[in-house]
Amino acid sequence: MLFLIQQLLSIMLRDSAQIQENDAAYENQKGKRAGRPPVEPLYTLEDVEKTLRHIVTCEYGWELDISDGIKIRFVDAGHLLGSACVEMWLTEQGFTKKIVFSGDIGNRKQPIIRSPQPITEADYVVTESTYGDRLHNVKEKPNYADDLARVIDETLAKGGNLVIPSFAVGRTQELLYFIREIKEQGLVKHNPDFQVYVDSPLALEATEIYSGDLRGYADEETLLVLRKGFQPIRFPNLHLCRTSDESRMLNMDKEPKVIISSSGMCEAGRIRHHLKHNLWRPECTILFVGYQANGTLGRLLVDGIDTVKLFGEKISVRAQVVNFRGMSGHADKAGLEKWINAFAPEKPRKVFVVHGEEEAALTFAETIRLQGYEPLVPDFRAVYDLASDQLVEAGVPAASLHVKAAVRHKASPAYIRLQQMGQRILEVIRHNEGGTNKDLSRFADQLQSLVDKWDR
Repeated sequence: MLFLIQQLLSIMLRDSAQIQENDAAYENQKGKRAGRPPVEPLYTLEDVEKTLRHIVTCEYGWELDISDGIKIRFVDAGHLLGSACVEMWLTEQGFTKKIVFSGDIGNRKQPIIRSPQPITEADYVVTESTYGDRLHNVKEKPNYADDLARVIDETLAKGGNLVIPSFAVGRTQELLYFIREIKEQGLVKHNPDFQVYVDSPLALEATEIYSGDLRGYADEETLLVLRKGFQPIRFPNLHLCRTSDESRMLNMDKEPKVIISSSGMCEAGRIRHHLKHNLWRPECTILFVGYQANGTLGRLLVDGIDTVKLFGEKISVRAQVVNFRGMSGHADKAGLEKWINAFAPEKPRKVFVVHGEEEAALTFAETIRLQGYEPLVPDFRAVYDLASDQLVEAGVPAASLHVKAAVRHKASPAYIRLQQMGQRILEVIRHNEGGTNKDLSRFADQLQSLVDKWDR
C-alpha cells in the first residue's frame, strides 16, 4: 500500500468504525424498547487497530510479488492523494495474463495532485464508468479560482453564507487550494478578508496529511508553491472546527462566511445542520463540487427540488443552488476515453465496465465498442474465464436483485409492487428528458403533491 494511503486509511477507517459503533448503539437503544435482538457493528475500532498493524507500504512504480504467480504494480490514478490503478500479472501453468484495474480515474487539471498516468499494455482491463455517459462541460483550460471567487463575491455581497458540501478527503483540500489563490490574487472584491470554516473532523485530519511531504504525489504547480516556502492549502482567516459546539456556533454567527462541510452528498454529517439553517435563506448559496448519486439529498437539490425534510422539519429551498460539475474528482466520459485509449497500439482483449450506474456503464461500453474494443458490463456474480476467454456464468441482473432484496426482508406483495412502480416512475422521468418546461414543471408538481401526501 502507498505510504500516504496508509496515513489516509488510518484516519478514514477509524472515522468509519466510530460511525458503525454509533449506529449500532442507536439501533440497539431503539431495538431494546421494541424487543428486537441486538445488532453488531460491521466492524469496530478494535478491528481497525488490528488491521492497521498488517499494512505494508510501497510507492508508485514498485513491482511487488504478493504470492506465487501474482505480481502487481501501482500507477497514479490522479483521483485522490495516493490513489492508484493496479497492474496485475497472473501466471498459471506457464501462461501469464496482465489485468489492469482502473480504480477511480481522476479528473484532469485538478490542483495538488497529478493527472492520471497512462498505462499502455494489458490483456484485460476492468474500468470504472462513474461519468461514462456525460461530460463535465468545462472549458479547455478552466479557471476554477475565478469561478469560485465570483460565487463567493456575489453571495457575501448579499449578506449570505456560501455553504459547500464537500467530501472530507480530496475535494476539501482542493477547495482550500483555490481559496488560497483567490485570497492571494484579491479576486473577492466585496470582502477580501472573508472567513472560511472547515467543519468536518475527518477533513481536518486529512488536511494535515495534505499539508505534509507531497513529493512523489503532487503536481508541478503545487511542488513549486512548496519550494517557495508556502503552504498550498493554508491562508489567513481559515478556521478549523473541531467540536460540535464550534459547528453549532457557525449558524448563530451572522457574519457572512464560507462553510465547507461533509458529507459531499449531504446524506450525513454536519452539513445537514448547515443546510437546515441556510437553505431557506435567499441570500445564501449552496455550491456542489462533486458527484451526486441518484437518490441522495445532494442530487435532489441539484435537480431543483423546492422543499426538503431535515431532522423532521420541512425546509423551503430558497437559496441559490450552484453545481460546479467540472470540479468533480472523477474523469468524465472524455477523460475515461483518454485513459482507455492509452492502451495502444494493441487493444486489450476484453474491457469489463463496472463501478457506475447502469445507464452510465452501458453508455460507456457502447462508446468504446464503436472504437474497436470488446466491452462487457457484467452482472452481479458473473464469472468470466480468462483462460478460455469466455463468460461462464451470466450473473444476476440488477432488476432481479431489487426484487430479491425485498423478498429477503419479507416485504409484502403490495410493497414490492410499490417499489416496482418507483422504478417505473424513474423510467418515465428519463423518457421525458427534453420535454417542454411547462410539461416538466407540471409533472414535477404532480409528483411533489403525491410525495407530500405519503411522506409520513
